Amino acid sequence: MGKVHRTPDSRFADIPDYPFDPRYHILESGLRLHYVDEGPRDATPVLMMHGEPSWSFLYRKMIGPTVNAGYRVLAPDLIGFGKSDKPTSKSEFSYAGHVAWMREWFEAMGLNNVVLACQDWGSLIGLRLVAAMPDKFSAVVLSNGGLPAGQEPPPAFAKWRTFAKLSPIFPIGGIIQKATTSELTEAEVAAYNAPYDTRGSKAAARIFPALVPLGENVAVPDQLEAWKALEQFDKPFTCCFSDKDPITRGGFATFQERVPGTNHDLHRTLKGGHFIQEDDPEGFVGAILDTAKLAGV
Repeated sequence: MGKVHRTPDSRFADIPDYPFDPRYHILESGLRLHYVDEGPRDATPVLMMHGEPSWSFLYRKMIGPTVNAGYRVLAPDLIGFGKSDKPTSKSEFSYAGHVAWMREWFEAMGLNNVVLACQDWGSLIGLRLVAAMPDKFSAVVLSNGGLPAGQEPPPAFAKWRTFAKLSPIFPIGGIIQKATTSELTEAEVAAYNAPYDTRGSKAAARIFPALVPLGENVAVPDQLEAWKALEQFDKPFTCCFSDKDPITRGGFATFQERVPGTNHDLHRTLKGGHFIQEDDPEGFVGAILDTAKLAGV
């Protein structure tokens, strides 16, 4: 492992509407992974997984209502994001590596009967965990994400991949704002920028678009194996994509065709852009609670 950046705590001193105690787990590599863990420890866990270039702050409007409904909510920051450690070299990051880091944390937490709520890269990693450990999950709620396996990238994503690679500036908060339909406050934009106080701290955010297995990619064989497992997953699996996301539009169809657990009537369309947690958190929480109820947890 090369150089690793740890964002100073002072950067998170004025984060709005994020009153959660920081919790940390040290991975075998020595990297420190941050996560939110709210609600009773013996309650059914709801695992909320963020994507790129966001962090667990994205779920701040959803954590409280889900805990109030009687669940335990865990929201980790992927390595390279949020309050987690950030290797500063792009070469330190791979799709398989991220899955391994999150599986190590998941197993250390001793989680069972988990309801996965995921979006963007949270689904690329989260669904790989479901495929690898289907007995550990009781349900899945997917919004604006997928499990690509070599398809051609949609035009909107191709542009995003080029921007992430070549743009001399990479304003995280501004990127989140452009992918939402609601207006973020200055404090919220600043909160998305907070983890990234150096150029090197953005290495993960910069490289993630290139790691998505659209087109030729080293991760495609692993994706195809994961799909074989999902095609056997018969526990409740709900799609709640948004109506204004050009990147994942229509992506629910593949899941509803191939995953047996989607054979129910809880699927819905949420109102907003790519980062639906900002635009329609109530709708996303509703989908989680309805799906958990169907699963009997």
